[in-house]
Amino acid sequence: MRLVTWNCNGGFRRKFEQLDALDADILVIQECEDPAQSTAEYRAWAGAHAWVGYGKNKGIGIFPRRGQSIERLAWSDHSFELFLPVSVGGNVNVLGVWTQQSSSSKFSYIGQFWHYLQVHKAALKLNTIIAGDFNSNSIWDKPRRVWNHSDCVRELEDLGFRSLYHHVRSEDQGKEIHPTFYLHRNVAKPYHIDFVFAHLDRLSENAIDAKVGFADDWLALSDHMPITVDI
Repeated sequence: MRLVTWNCNGGFRRKFEQLDALDADILVIQECEDPAQSTAEYRAWAGAHAWVGYGKNKGIGIFPRRGQSIERLAWSDHSFELFLPVSVGGNVNVLGVWTQQSSSSKFSYIGQFWHYLQVHKAALKLNTIIAGDFNSNSIWDKPRRVWNHSDCVRELEDLGFRSLYHHVRSEDQGKEIHPTFYLHRNVAKPYHIDFVFAHLDRLSENAIDAKVGFADDWLALSDHMPITVDI
């Protein structure tokens, strides 16, 4: 199975065809429009999908690309944003993530994910994949907060989940070689803030891969690079 996560930086109705070359089974797209309220071409391409967001222009979309069924899972969001849990094909659960800023710093970005994780730990089964734009990295940890990036990674690892990029590349959190985001599309301001987590019991070294797109190929389309994982 190949899964791709990408923050498209808006205007996905004009960009979706660019992803066909990645030959994904499942796409998790942040900052995309609601296909139901967009162009006929985008709706036709989207097919069976799930979407959640603000208004009609900015949200998370999950798009199966092989005709698999998709069903929204009844996980309460508890007002944390933005999370989209779905079942694809009846055998894989995908939790789409696009963490948001909050008026309270206590709940911003990785704080949103930490609180969401506390509510739904029991729902994260072996067949779950967590993918998206976390807007976070351990380089921004604030040690006195229990919900910093490293704490979230440790909690996920305690549940058996590992970032596939770090697992395949043997890189430490905060020391990533390949950035997933360029602030203001400036190659002099690279960061790694997008992640895909899967359960280690599902993985073997010979069966997985994780790649980050290159700026030369994607920066004209978005400030984020896609992550492609094969499981």
